[in-house]
Amino acid sequence: MTTRLLKRFRADERGNIAIMGAGLMTLVIGCTALAVDLGTIFADRRKTQSTADLAAIVAASNLSNATNAATATVVNNNYPASALAKLELGTYTANAAIAPQARFVTPATGTANAARVTLNTQTPLYFARVFTGANQYTIKTSATASSTAVASFAIGSRLAALNGGLINAMLGATLGTNLSLSVMDYQALLNARIDALTFVNALATRINMTGATYNSVLSSNVKISDIIAAALTTQQTTNGANAATTALSTISQAVSSTTTKINLGSLIDVGPYANLPAGQNAKVGVLVSVLDLLTATGQIANGTNQIATSVNVGLPGIANVSLTATIGERPVGSGWVAIGSNGASVHTAQTRVLLQVQLVGSGSVSAVNLPVYVEVASGTATLNALSCGRPNINTSTATLGVTPGIVDAWIGNVTTADMKNFTSKPNPPAATLVNLGAVTVTGRAHAGMGNTTATNVAFSYADIQSQTKHTVTTTNFTSSLTSSLLGDLSLTVNVGPLGLPIPGLGSTVTGIISGATSSIDQVLASVLATLGVGIGQADVWVMGIRCDGAVLVN
Repeated sequence: MTTRLLKRFRADERGNIAIMGAGLMTLVIGCTALAVDLGTIFADRRKTQSTADLAAIVAASNLSNATNAATATVVNNNYPASALAKLELGTYTANAAIAPQARFVTPATGTANAARVTLNTQTPLYFARVFTGANQYTIKTSATASSTAVASFAIGSRLAALNGGLINAMLGATLGTNLSLSVMDYQALLNARIDALTFVNALATRINMTGATYNSVLSSNVKISDIIAAALTTQQTTNGANAATTALSTISQAVSSTTTKINLGSLIDVGPYANLPAGQNAKVGVLVSVLDLLTATGQIANGTNQIATSVNVGLPGIANVSLTATIGERPVGSGWVAIGSNGASVHTAQTRVLLQVQLVGSGSVSAVNLPVYVEVASGTATLNALSCGRPNINTSTATLGVTPGIVDAWIGNVTTADMKNFTSKPNPPAATLVNLGAVTVTGRAHAGMGNTTATNVAFSYADIQSQTKHTVTTTNFTSSLTSSLLGDLSLTVNVGPLGLPIPGLGSTVTGIISGATSSIDQVLASVLATLGVGIGQADVWVMGIRCDGAVLVN
């Protein structure tokens, strides 16, 4: 009986679907529950990743206050501050030759330029808790952003007070021509501002480099005449017909036949915008004075145009002054103006000046011929820090580390060959200061000043907007250069076979030089200032800052 019932049960197929459906329903409900939880996890992961991306960008945009900036971003996106598991500052190198995972290095090598944010968040489990035994699932995400905050800055010109005759002679000599502009003309050029990249665009058009990048234009050797003509075009377009335009037109005509060429990269370093097509302006301002542009161009061209002129000063104790000056090349890879991020730098050119000063004599000495040689080494300004104010851009700041050029000065017989040889420093013999025929007085002195430690100079947003120039002075510059030389001056009175000793001759010569100390200092300061440098000093200024350039890199 039992066997017959079992056979009938196996043979009866009624209700099979219902039984199978009931069995599969459990599986369907389980998969549905799992899909709900997985969907929630994926949605929350996307939200968490977006928050991590945003926090990394904000942190990289404000590296000096990265933790607070990232934490605020996390909280503003409705996560607790504790969700910020880790914030790492480091160095990001955008180089395709480096494996992606190796491009971000922490701790930073040098100044940090990137931030990596790691977030840990929790998402609730609704059905999966039956299988996992946990009520929450931990989501871990990370993002890396690199800061491309940049500033434009410059070092050099201190042309605040203009001597028309001196700047005509010196600027004309460096540009390879003769100039006869008035002080008012130069003041107009000093006050006129043009955008450096607009100028490069005008130059690219003039030399038929259409479709080129800024880098290819700046790598070119360009004639001085084309540079001045492009500056004139930019000035006319930017500022219209005014006194500066007229003065620049006069200079452009004066150099029209000049064939001297310079490498434009020695003038302007566009940094991260090097591969930008010429004609496409960068987002950071690079306004420069037209006169600063002219003098920097002349300084770079000076390798073939040595300055030799007389200087009419009208100062007490000085009868006349003749000047010889040479300007060396700037360090390789450095411009007069630079656009860049932390670590970018600009340099002044090494400058050599020889003044043959004829001093008004007294007593038995009718005149003293005093050769004063001054060498100012290259000064440097490096962009040490950029702080991007958020959300108020007016709180942004830039910090430059500035090292003025070391000064080396002599009273001695420095030759023209010494002036041109930048591979070694002069070590001149004594010079003849007084020649009375049978009696001469020779003298030699040396003085040096300078320090190699950079001084940090902070620029507020107001300073940047107004292009305020700050002057950095060497810490051990405690007296006038002439006084320093006199402290080391060694005089020798030479009496020939037919000569008779002159009592007190040495002290007379020393007295004449001492009486003209202030006037000699003024001549030196005026000459060097016209060349864009100071004795133991460096002028620096920041022209623009761009703070919204942080981008995700991983």
